[in-house]
Order: sequence, then C-alpha cells, then structure tokens
Amino acid sequence: MRNRTRATGLLLGAFATALTGVAFPVSWSAHASSDGAVLVGAGDISLCSNNGDEATAKLLDSIEGTVFTAGDNVQVSGRSTEYTNCFDPTWGRHRNRIQPVPGNHDYMTSRASGYVGYYGTLGQDLLGRTANYYSYDLGGWHVVALDSNCTETGGCGVGSPQESWLRADLAASEKKCTVAYWHHPLFTSGASHSPTTTVRPLFQALYDNEAEIVMSGHNHNYERFAPQNPTGKRDDDRGIRQFVIGTGGASHYGFGTIRPNSEIRNSTAFGVLKLTLNEDSYDWQFVPVAGSTFTDSGTTTCH
Repeated sequence: MRNRTRATGLLLGAFATALTGVAFPVSWSAHASSDGAVLVGAGDISLCSNNGDEATAKLLDSIEGTVFTAGDNVQVSGRSTEYTNCFDPTWGRHRNRIQPVPGNHDYMTSRASGYVGYYGTLGQDLLGRTANYYSYDLGGWHVVALDSNCTETGGCGVGSPQESWLRADLAASEKKCTVAYWHHPLFTSGASHSPTTTVRPLFQALYDNEAEIVMSGHNHNYERFAPQNPTGKRDDDRGIRQFVIGTGGASHYGFGTIRPNSEIRNSTAFGVLKLTLNEDSYDWQFVPVAGSTFTDSGTTTCH
C-alpha cells in the first residue's frame, strides 16, 4: 500500500440555507464563462493500492470548473483514514470545487461516516432531515446530485423521501436544461455490475421533467448511451443521455452483454468526463490520462 502525505484540503464553500417552510437542498450558483459552464469529474476514484487517481487528479489541475464525483470516492470501505491518506492528496486538492455523491463503498462505514466527515452533509429532504442528495445551479443549468444507495437513504421508489424531494426540486427549477448524477447506473453493459433498476423512479422523475443527462459510476469503465426513456427505449425527442464514467482511477472492469442503445465503450482508460454546459446545448468530452489515446466527444441541444 502506498504511503501518502496528507495534502491540506480546502474547506467547502458556505452552504445555502433551506427555503422557508419547505426544506430544499443546498443550492448555489457557480461562475460560468461566456463559453459555458464546465462540469467535470468521474466516479470510482481512489484505491490506496494504486495511483490511478493521481493521474486523473492531474487532469483536473488543468481543467477549470465544478468537479463532480459519481460515488465510491474511496475504496475499499470509505473510512476516514482512506479519505485522509488516499483521496485528499490527489482529488482532495480540488476539494473547494467538488460536488460529490456517495457510492456503495462509501457506505461500508456506518451511515457513510467517512464521506460525511470529509464533505459535510450537503442536503435535506422535504421534512428538513439531513440527506446525501442536493442540487445547485451552474450557469444556465440545474444540477442534481442524488444518492443511489437506496436502502441506506430511505428508498428510491415512487413516494420515497428522495423521489418526492427530486420532483419538488425539479418543479421549482427555472433552468431550461438539467443534468443529474449518482453512483449506480440504470443502464450499463458492464460485466461486474448489472443495471440497478431500483433507481428507475429517479430516472422517471428526471424524464418527466425533460432532463438532458444522467451520469453514474459503479462499473469501472466508460460507456455512453443514446437518449433513452426510463424503460430503455431510444427516444431522440425527450430521452436522457446516460454516461457511465467509473474511470476515476480505482481499477478497470470489462464488459459483458452489450445493452441496447450503447453507442461507445472503453475499459482500459482512466479519465474524466468534461461537460461544457451552454445556455441551450452541451458538449461532452472524455479526457484520458497521459498515455491513453481513447477519447469521446460530441454536442447536443437541450430539449
């Protein structure tokens, strides 16, 4: 196991207060350039026994914008010592601009205590109870960060605290375009983890509100799907484009049965997904670490 010296982490920005009477999550507006706001990141990031996250952190050093994590910030068990010794010296140097979500490995400590201890509690449900889901505005876009660990977060089904919060949050947003991210993918061709169908009601709520993008991790590879409805049928008019971006540095997983509407896949490159969020469109680019040649890019208008 590598021995890392802890880097000094910057504190997260001040949290916004909940709306009076109805407890909405933390929300904040990030700076956006005239060329569009940048949202960049990956999931499945730090594993103390390898250096993949050091390579992806170097990519972030040269990419401005807001950083997302798609869960499993540290492995193997999300302990506070793993955050201190493994995550903090690499991605942790961008801590002041990270907007995270937890993965299943983060919950291998009780109530994701290592994750919460590192980032703080970022959200509230409709009853004002603390939660690991929240939203914020980034340029002309609304961004929703969800917790796909459904058992631990009170369920993801219709009427659950998170699904109810999500529908209220989306109804309150005045932004034209919406992007969401969480850990477990509804659609994936990965061989190690099957599609997580328990998150379908969250995908449905986003689809009903004409969201553009969902990003997930869990399978340690890269996969881009064509726009789909919640049942996996291609829908170029209203469908959501899903990215699996489990390429943060922990390890690589292969592919099994290729799912319908899977457009491109890679299981050998670490890297980050860079989204440029324009007023009525978005550009995507998979940025590989040094020494890797795989990339993927494109542009799409909002619904």
